[in-house]
Amino acid sequence: MKYNNSPKSIYLPLILAITVVCGILIGIYLPKKNYLAANYNIRPKNDKITSVLNEIQSNYVDPVNTNDLVEEAIPAMLKKLDPHSIYIPTKDLARANEPLQGNFEGIGISFNMLTDTILILSTIPGGPSEKLGLEAGDKIIYVNDSLVAGKHISDERVMGMLKGPKGTTVKIKILRKGHNELIPFEITRDKIPIYSVDADYMVNDKTGYIKINNFAVNTYDDFMKVLRELKAAGMTSLILDLRQNAGGVMDAAIQIANQFLKKGQLIVYTEGRTQPRREAKAT
Repeated sequence: MKYNNSPKSIYLPLILAITVVCGILIGIYLPKKNYLAANYNIRPKNDKITSVLNEIQSNYVDPVNTNDLVEEAIPAMLKKLDPHSIYIPTKDLARANEPLQGNFEGIGISFNMLTDTILILSTIPGGPSEKLGLEAGDKIIYVNDSLVAGKHISDERVMGMLKGPKGTTVKIKILRKGHNELIPFEITRDKIPIYSVDADYMVNDKTGYIKINNFAVNTYDDFMKVLRELKAAGMTSLILDLRQNAGGVMDAAIQIANQFLKKGQLIVYTEGRTQPRREAKAT
């Protein structure tokens, strides 16, 4: 028998064997990976949060609202940063911005839930509720003929019922101490101002006092108004009280600081890890 010992005759069977094995492996693994990617939306391994959410959505025993899980997860992540990094959901954003915008549209009360009853804590001066005679201590029992007392209604739902566009109306019935019957009110909603200048007066013949509780869009205008009034009353020195000030709109704080500094003095600068330095100087 004659043997052919050429390189081609030696390596050809080996090449064919390797090719077959590779084909088998591709057949086993590649379809499976494509199937998972197509059906479970698996992301890269470094995206752990998305992978966990996909796993829960695909394999958890009960249906789960993944949006709710995300809303719970984000605040937990931000707690690892610093006390000033917070997450505000869309439903709460308008309420969070109210102190900074300087006004909102509603009936002009502050309230609290007392033993599952809406208790009016105060009415905002000049607002529609004060003008109609609502008082601190009144309890709201009905809103638009719907019973709200003893119904475990959330603060957000209460605000949704009482707030609304300027010019619209809301009917309420309140329980007032000393009255046996419910007292009805029909309130026309209006713009409700929020004042950030808490107090202003003359301490003595020459010294004025102004307290600012936060910096809102209208704080600078309010500050300048009372500043002119105190100057007209003879003020030559000023106590500016910023204790317990919660912060707020930086532009308002810069404008007020500008009143006390010489031209060219640095008021504040901002600089971020990926943002260049920006300076605000007195004019």
